[in-house]
Amino acid sequence: MLEKTLLVLKGIRFGLSVVLNLLRHSLEFRLKLLRHSIGIAGPSPSDKLDPPRNIVIVGASIAGYTAAKTIAQYLLPDSGFRVVVVEPRSHFHFTWVLPRFCVVEGHEHKAFIPYGGYLPAGSLSPKDQEGEGEGGRVTWVQDRVKAIERDRVRLQGGGPDIPYAFLVVATGAGAADSLPSRVPATTKEAGLQLLREMQRRVREARDLVVVGGGAAGVELATDAKSRYPDKRVALVHSRDAVMHRFGPRLRDAARRGIEELGVELITGDRVVREDKERRVAVLGSGREIVCDYLVNCTGQAPDSRLVAELSPASISPSGHVLTKPTLQIRDESLPNVYVCGDVSETNTTHPNSRSAMRQAMIVGYNVVAAAEGRRPRDTYEPHWLDGVIKLTLGLDKSVVNVGDGETEFVVPTKEKDVALMSADAWRRLGAKPFEDDERLPTSKIMAKI
Repeated sequence: MLEKTLLVLKGIRFGLSVVLNLLRHSLEFRLKLLRHSIGIAGPSPSDKLDPPRNIVIVGASIAGYTAAKTIAQYLLPDSGFRVVVVEPRSHFHFTWVLPRFCVVEGHEHKAFIPYGGYLPAGSLSPKDQEGEGEGGRVTWVQDRVKAIERDRVRLQGGGPDIPYAFLVVATGAGAADSLPSRVPATTKEAGLQLLREMQRRVREARDLVVVGGGAAGVELATDAKSRYPDKRVALVHSRDAVMHRFGPRLRDAARRGIEELGVELITGDRVVREDKERRVAVLGSGREIVCDYLVNCTGQAPDSRLVAELSPASISPSGHVLTKPTLQIRDESLPNVYVCGDVSETNTTHPNSRSAMRQAMIVGYNVVAAAEGRRPRDTYEPHWLDGVIKLTLGLDKSVVNVGDGETEFVVPTKEKDVALMSADAWRRLGAKPFEDDERLPTSKIMAKI
């Protein structure tokens, strides 16, 4: 009990330090804005440049989106800089709910949140109602970056190269960019079709085999068995326990939840091939299990290809991008290139949206400082509180796990909302649940680069 109390107190102390840091930056900016408005502060090093210099952000999942918000929020008016976000998708993908929406029908649209509302008010607004003109401080380019050079990025869609003064790489990580971890589609409609097709296949399968005992695999398998109790569901994991990267209490809670639902759990073995004609999955041990639908939920890999081509020595053996504590790339010849989110090597034990957002805010603070001619000073240090996880174990049960590597506790919870935290995610990202009239604000902001 004492250890649990001390862990909670440590978490509160860390939370307070994060809040105090936010308040410090907010106060510093307000004072800087006041001096700027009354003409005390001189112009920034790049003041009144024409055209504006670009701060390019590659990727707008939670890390890139938060970096864009932070930079746009703390840039002074007439700074001479603008933020250019390059993102191929039409909507923000709320990936945490994807395993649930691969099983449960009628809620899949809630995983696609309109872009724009998370940014500071007015920063993405066009100069006129037709979308003409250069827009606000943020320009949105719906495309994919083909290559990064030392002073510009090249687009896959054939648009003009985008020069940059600063670059933020937030390309994330993916499990082969496939469901249930990622939606391999750039439009909402295509994504909805993929989710509905997977729902159909899960619904119609008599013998479902889920490969991978991480969070996505455990959640999909338990949701499927909870939704369709008569369906045979098997979960195959190569390690001796599911959720093996976490502590023993969460591992045990996950195993109990799986077994109580009647999911067949196979650990210490792996699927080596699927024989679709015979309707079996063949395991490394030689065992065969009946299978008419196999779902791959194996681990994610960082998407560091663009940086690897730019700076090969900056890639770690795991494929992540090596960074300094300031989250600048660990390449002295590229001090204006920053990396945040799942693609960065930060020694974060359990990367998730909280760690990605913290990194993105630090990147935002440091980019603004460098743009104003100051030395980047904010640093990122991993913290165990970022690794708190909520794991669903069927449609109406979940557990919250808190641990620092030494002390750990698990809190059982009841789930009353089948869509989980979708509505809260929409609100946090500045969108009204679940209204999307397809008039995407970002599609109208195509300023001249």
